[in-house]
Amino acid sequence: MTRAIMVQGAGSNVGKSMIVAGLARAFTRRGLVVRPFKPQNMSNNAAVTADGGEIGRAQALQARAAGVAPSVHMNPVLLKPETDTGAQVIVQGQRFATLRARDYAKAKPQLLAPAVDSYRRLAAEAELVLIEGAGSPAEINLRAGDIANMGFAEAVEAPVILVGDIDRGGVIAQLVGTHAILPPPDRDRISAFAVNKFRGDVRLFDDGVTAIAERTGWTPLGVIPWFADAWRLPAEDVMDVASRRGGAFKVVVPRLNRLANFDDLDPLATEPGLSVEIIEAGRPLPLDADLVLIPGSKSTIADLAHFRAQGWDIDLAAIVRRGGHVVGVCGGYQMLGRTIADPEGIEGAATQVPGLGLLDVSTVMRPQKHLRLTQATEVESGAALEGYEIHLGETTGPDCARPWLRVGDRAEGAVSASGRVRGCYLHGLFASDAFRAAVLTRLGAPVSARSFETEVEETLDALAAHLESHMDLDAVLAQARPVPEL
Repeated sequence: MTRAIMVQGAGSNVGKSMIVAGLARAFTRRGLVVRPFKPQNMSNNAAVTADGGEIGRAQALQARAAGVAPSVHMNPVLLKPETDTGAQVIVQGQRFATLRARDYAKAKPQLLAPAVDSYRRLAAEAELVLIEGAGSPAEINLRAGDIANMGFAEAVEAPVILVGDIDRGGVIAQLVGTHAILPPPDRDRISAFAVNKFRGDVRLFDDGVTAIAERTGWTPLGVIPWFADAWRLPAEDVMDVASRRGGAFKVVVPRLNRLANFDDLDPLATEPGLSVEIIEAGRPLPLDADLVLIPGSKSTIADLAHFRAQGWDIDLAAIVRRGGHVVGVCGGYQMLGRTIADPEGIEGAATQVPGLGLLDVSTVMRPQKHLRLTQATEVESGAALEGYEIHLGETTGPDCARPWLRVGDRAEGAVSASGRVRGCYLHGLFASDAFRAAVLTRLGAPVSARSFETEVEETLDALAAHLESHMDLDAVLAQARPVPEL
């Protein structure tokens, strides 16, 4: 018998993804076959699955917590914002359309069927399905056609746990207010609640828990203290990307408007000999940077214009003149070249723009997206690495004759004549310990003996233990209900 429970939030960024990951690891350690599921996600930080699809990175982490490979069915609808009012829509791993917000609202009803189909497929192979909502069910203006929260819970008859965030304040109002504003059928789907991100002695909130329970009738599952090691896990939301002060070797990362697939930063941030600093718009790139990492972008040409508008192109040239190094990944790699051409108007109007000119390469945008998991070796060190490709465009030019990597017999990336500027299309490459050590050693940075992947596993175990200590997991299982025939 397969059971399911849905974790929804009383607001965005209350910690739903982290709680689902912790529950997935905790229940897997108890011997259950667990599958994570999120019907609709919005993120430009996607993971690539073995079958060449893409899902939200949070669901990939949750799959890892459950001890299984990521599947496109774990996140059947993924929205990847391209502008303030429009997003690319990915359905079961593949591009469906690019829609403006008002057009997506009209399309939502036809996306319920593939979401339910993916849910049914996961339920067939699991004993417990942990469903994650998006945003908040209190956004009742979005209830019509909803596939992210109560609309999906209704479609699959799933009970709901509601999570509130006490760190931002007003958690009683979050939870009790959600109870008050929901229509009775939706309100009745919520069976329990938890309070997340508490700092201090959790017993000080005993009266708060009682107040919420009395006003809602929901079962309290616990007050979860702040999990201090959350930063060691790959982040999905760009708002969770933060600077990490460590050693003297300075890595700086300009925060692009449409920053995408920034998981390249995670392994560097855990190196104790490095300081990783995120540079916000309006601030100059520090001229004493040892390494500038330009990450991927969902809208490369627009982000290149944003890069120039901050004066970062001038700063970057000065850093290189002073002996600093530059790495561009995916969209960052494209920006480093001589030109970027978009003859078919894939990112907007058909155009060609000058790049930063630090690599002698040029990029032409093409409509076909490259989606694949990739194994490679670094040309200089021979170090093996694993990564993934998720990009539009083809890059060629003289500097490609000095490839950074090799993927089988294929050259990948480019290195400048000075050796101080390099780029490639592979994301996630710094997670490979031998490769990361080879690159950092060559740059004169200190290298630890840490294994990034081992640390992620240990942190997931610590997260599971954290929830076991502060959340009534037996009560969570008691809230789960059998998955009906759909």
